[in-house]
Amino acid sequence: MGGSEKRSRSGKSFLLGLGLDAKDGQKRITQAERFSVVGGSEETHDKMAETFIKTCEDLKRKGRDLDDADPREISDLLDKHLRR
Repeated sequence: MGGSEKRSRSGKSFLLGLGLDAKDGQKRITQAERFSVVGGSEETHDKMAETFIKTCEDLKRKGRDLDDADPREISDLLDKHLRR
């Protein structure tokens, strides 16, 4: 595939966050159209969900979504929002 060709994706890109630090016995699940967050402490779970929401919002403002964004761009956005 040449550098100027756009990747053809099937619209199935999805983010999955898995938290393993819960010690309170709670089962936390947050589901959205393009991501799910499962498990984690309340703090971890909320941070992952917020990070995914803000990442998807940033892509939407740029006129893109998970399917047509470059994986490096998605990674950069996730990192940006995770560090806030």
